[in-house]
Amino acid sequence: MNPIVIYKSKYGSTKTYAEWIAQELSCEAVENKGLKAEDLEPYDTIIYGGGLYAEVIAGVTLITKNLPKLQGKKIAVFTTGITPLSCRDYYDKMVMEKNFKGDSGTKVKVFNFMGKMITQELSLVHRTALKALKKLMSEKENPTEMEKLLITLCDCDGDFTDRAAIGELLDYVRE
Repeated sequence: MNPIVIYKSKYGSTKTYAEWIAQELSCEAVENKGLKAEDLEPYDTIIYGGGLYAEVIAGVTLITKNLPKLQGKKIAVFTTGITPLSCRDYYDKMVMEKNFKGDSGTKVKVFNFMGKMITQELSLVHRTALKALKKLMSEKENPTEMEKLLITLCDCDGDFTDRAAIGELLDYVRE
């Protein structure tokens, strides 16, 4: 097995998971800065990680736009976010629909990990977006369970990363 871990991380939790996975697989973790499909040719296993922003996996187009060129390789994608894993069914459906068109989702195994949200570390844009989302959801007369969850998550503050969470991804890659 010749794996590589690629990641795009804004606030650090995706990078943390990428480094943990790379340590376990004795391979390199590389930030997705200007990488092209050709850069992935030497590897038979590609692990890509990105944070979730409005259900979009940061930088995953490196994988999704190049699936034909990556044919025959084992591909795993992991996401980081603050949506509790116990509430992911609905959310994951939206993530798959927004990121993997057609049958591309069947060629990639996706894993989800808890990230972190330290309010003081968020960009002004993200803090403003959270406030606007919370206000919008809070003003609804009869919010759905997902909308109630979003209101709660807007006030979330902490680091929820967990090294033990990478076990299933490691098992999949080592199969």
